[in-house]
Formats: sequence, C-alpha cells, structure tokens
Amino acid sequence: MNTAIIIAGGRGARMGLDTPKQFVLVNERPVIIYALQAFENHPSIDSIGVVCLEGWEGILHDYATRFGICKLDWIIPGGYTTQESILAGVLHLEGRCQAEDIVIIHDGIRPLVETTVISDVLAVCKRHGNAVTALPYNEQIFQLDPHDPTSTVAYIPRDNLRRVSTPQAYRFGLLLARYREAFQKGIGIGQSSYANTMMADLGVRLYFSAGSERNIKLTTPDDLALFTSMLAANQAQIPVLEPA
Repeated sequence: MNTAIIIAGGRGARMGLDTPKQFVLVNERPVIIYALQAFENHPSIDSIGVVCLEGWEGILHDYATRFGICKLDWIIPGGYTTQESILAGVLHLEGRCQAEDIVIIHDGIRPLVETTVISDVLAVCKRHGNAVTALPYNEQIFQLDPHDPTSTVAYIPRDNLRRVSTPQAYRFGLLLARYREAFQKGIGIGQSSYANTMMADLGVRLYFSAGSERNIKLTTPDDLALFTSMLAANQAQIPVLEPA
C-alpha cells in the first residue's frame, strides 16, 4: 500500500496573510487542494492523510468533499513544529500500514507536484527503502571567512550539492522506527528539521529521486504570485477536478 501524508500544520507567518497559506484561495480553490488533487489522481496512491492546522480540520474536510478528494482517509491536528506534525502522522498510521508499505510525505504548500515526480519517488523507494526528491544546485555557494565575514576565499563546488524537497518516501517500518528513535534521543527534531535531515542525522543513507523546478514551495507573497502566474500561463500540468 502507498500512503501520502500531506503536512499542512503551519500558520505561514511569512506570507503576511490572515488566512493560513495552505488555505489561501487561488482560482477559487485553496492551495492545499492542488496538492491533494495530484495524489488523488495518481494511480499508485492508495490513500491520503492530512496533518492539518488545528481548528481547520472541518474546513479542509468540506473542501475535500467539494473537490472530490475521495482517497482522503483521515485528517488529524498538527503539532507545534513540522517534526511534531510528521510524527503525529506517522504514529497515526501504526496499525494501518505494514512495515514494507511506502509512505510519502509532502508539503501542503507545494501545489505543483507532478505525476512523474510522485512516480519516481515511489520507484526509488521500492528499490532502496527511501527516496528524497532532489535537483542540482545551480547557484554558486561561497563560505564566509571566519576572520572577516564580509569576504570569502572559499566556495563549495556545486556539482557536489543537491536541493532536496518533498515529496519524500520511506518504508513505513523505517519511518516509524527512526521517528521514535529521534524523539527519544532528541536528534534531528529541531525547528528547521524534516524527515530527510533527521534520517541523515541518524546515519541513514538517503537516495535521490527526480525533482522538478515547477514544484515550488509557497512561503512568501512572491511565491504565491509566481504560482498564480504559472497557473495563468498554463506552464504546469495541474490535475484539475471540478467541485462535486
């Protein structure tokens, strides 16, 4: 069984809006519905769960019904941090998933995830037990001189770098065991941590799957404007379901 957990527990303070960014309406549908539709339409996804901002569960349920998200099996409230929200989703699957089942974790504020990206993260995970969506890094990265942080004499070769995002996929047994270990030991659960960084902190070798430049994360108003323009220009393959 292949299950997708959509993480939608954040408030999105950097967006500067009263409405949480995953619920901002774009073309009369909330951002999170675009992400949910991608997994709804993928033939290899069997079920979907959402870890939602507390207090918005009923609103999300109503939107899912309106837009025909039939694979949505559960909605639970998120935690204070992203890692607490992911942990809640993983623990909720205990007894529902077998150790070899695949669990995909995806940000609800990445609305343009493509079918090919989901397919590849599943394929790599089936081979290796995990997969993280990745792209080459195209900018130059220089290191600050510790004696003069206004200057530099060293850089990191970009051929050795990858930008990792979501979706990420893990065998459920690995995911459950490592999240329990991480929270017991206090490793990889900081404010900026995610499933992939936690796995690396615990010594798990991660395997890359194909990413897409279209798979943008909506963090700032500029990101929202870019998303809106991409929809208007039809530059992304968006799975569209009409309201039921």
